[in-house]
Order: sequence, then C-alpha cells, then structure tokens
Amino acid sequence: MQSGISRRRAAALAEGGAAYAERRAEIIATAARIFREKGFRGASLADVAESLGTDRASLYYYIGSKEELFHEIVRDAAEANAQQAEAIRDGAGSAVDKLGDLITALMSSYSTHYPYLFVYIQEDLSKVADGRSAWARQMTVINKRYDDAVIGIVESGFEDGSIRPVGPARVIAYGIIGMVNWTHRWYREGASGMPSAAEIGRSFTEMVRSGLSSGAAVPLAGQEPGDQPPAAPGLPGTP
Repeated sequence: MQSGISRRRAAALAEGGAAYAERRAEIIATAARIFREKGFRGASLADVAESLGTDRASLYYYIGSKEELFHEIVRDAAEANAQQAEAIRDGAGSAVDKLGDLITALMSSYSTHYPYLFVYIQEDLSKVADGRSAWARQMTVINKRYDDAVIGIVESGFEDGSIRPVGPARVIAYGIIGMVNWTHRWYREGASGMPSAAEIGRSFTEMVRSGLSSGAAVPLAGQEPGDQPPAAPGLPGTP
C-alpha cells in the first residue's frame, strides 16, 4: 500500500507541472554530482538534502529513494545512446565511418550527461540494484542493444572488407566500447588542460580508423583470404 507522500509524489509526477519538474531535475543533478564524489554506496539522501539546503523529508515529495534517483539519472540517457547506436548501424556509410560516428556520439553523450553516465559505469550494477529488479532488467536490455549495434557494425565491415579481421567482431566491439568507457577514470568536464569530449572522440576515432580500416580485408598471418577471424576463448567467432 502506498504511503500518503508516495501518493502525492505519484500525482505530482502524473500532473507534470513545470515547477515540480524543474525542482526534481535540480535534485537529480545534485544527486549525480554527489554520487560522483562519494560513490553510490557512500552517498546518502541526507547529503543531497544538505547540498540543496533542505531536509531529507522534503526530498520524498520528489523522489522515493536513493536508488530511484540513480535510476532516473542513467536510464533515459542510456536509452538515448542505444537508439543512436542503432540509428548509426542502420544508416548509410561505411562500417569504419559508422564506428567513428558512434565513438564521437558516445563521448558527446558522456559530456552532455556528465557525470550521470559515469556514475553508472563506475558502479557495479549488482551493488546498486537487485539484478531481478525491473530497472536492472531494463538496463540489461538497453546495454545489450548497444553492444549488438556495435557488433553489427563490425560484422558489416568484415562482410564488405572495410574492416580488417583482426579478431572476432565481439572482441573488437567490446574493445571500442571499453576504450570509450574507460574515460570515466580520467575525464573531468571543464577541468584545466582537459581535452574536450569532441577532441577525445576524434582522437579515438583516428586510432580505430588507423587500426581497423582497410580498402580490402588483409588476412592475418596464417590466414587465407576470406577466412573468418579466430575465435577468442569463451567468445563466439563471427558468423
């Protein structure tokens, strides 16, 4: 059974008033900064309330829990990234160009949503929410959609010869995703001397382009033209 404050919060969300939405967005933005500074487990709603100059009880009119704050911070941004990756995969252009578009788009998203998405990356999902929860299931689906889009781009590059078959598509895709995601360890939006997200995206794009691009597929040592890339232990080879 919902409490009185839960019913008031649900009604305010459903009504969609501008002032309520603005205050809720402010709370979410403040929480994202505190999560970044203290980590999800180290932060509390009391920290959020103190930073906003209010009390914790007042927050419950806008948000139900610390977990709900975290969920709101990352889900919409992650969904938008998955949609964009799928659009890039399904759009026009060579596979190498698509990988470049995807890299720059992801870095742009990390800048736009800084530090929201970095909060999600740096936290172990199992420590944030029960893997059986609705949110955890949603995020698993969203993440898989993104992964599948990148893998699909790499596979299309194998097929048309624009990407050198240096390994299984899944390994290459995860390598690219991991390279961009690792920026959560060192990228600080607006810090003195820090390259912009766009500059980082361009640098990563050139690294990938230089390493993978080929006018025609170049077999690895011991391979014949047309051979599939070798499968990595524990990972399926490309179809």
